[in-house]
Amino acid sequence: MMRSWGNRADTFVVDEPFYAYYLKKTGADHPVADEVIAQGETDWGKVVAKLTEESPEGRRIFYQKQMKHHLLPEIDRAWLASVTNCFLIRHPREVIASYIKKNDEPAFEDLGFVQQGKIFDAVRARTDAAPPVLDARDVLENPARMLQLLCDAVGVPFSDAMLSWPPGRRETDGVWAKHWYGEVEKSTSFRPYETREYEVPERLRFVYESCLEIYERLRILRLH
Repeated sequence: MMRSWGNRADTFVVDEPFYAYYLKKTGADHPVADEVIAQGETDWGKVVAKLTEESPEGRRIFYQKQMKHHLLPEIDRAWLASVTNCFLIRHPREVIASYIKKNDEPAFEDLGFVQQGKIFDAVRARTDAAPPVLDARDVLENPARMLQLLCDAVGVPFSDAMLSWPPGRRETDGVWAKHWYGEVEKSTSFRPYETREYEVPERLRFVYESCLEIYERLRILRLH
């Protein structure tokens, strides 16, 4: 999604701006953590200030890719009312299958569903309206339609530039790109959705069912 929006001439992209703060605060053992902390902003207040300023370089749209678990509880979320919030969801079976390739024992909080649900509820309460929700599967199955619906929902014109992009790394990618973005860097468009049967390990059954409850609650409200 970040590649899609970043390919628009009128859009400036920022990649996971709270990551350095999150790593310093939690001490999480992530790849290139020291480098992320050294090059990023570790004061969440300063991050918020930058995210709520005018869009950089005079661009019309300021696209901010956020990871829900990076917004730790102590971060005042009042600032979310000053930006347009959109939520991308993915079936927890697929999330767990992807996550356990790197971490075999994820906790409920590691997968981000509980944080996503809470942030969604906070935004909905402050704006008195349900923010746009996209399901990753819907996007992969019909990128043009779903991006058109999203653009309509946030009040910007759709652009065909969002459907394809040149391969490679971007200046706006975080320093963690060299570890995590291998497939992203090879991509030139949205990859068609592939139906796969992922088996959730029994030890993660409770985690899965807890995540599924939140996913299904948000999915009912998705654009489609």
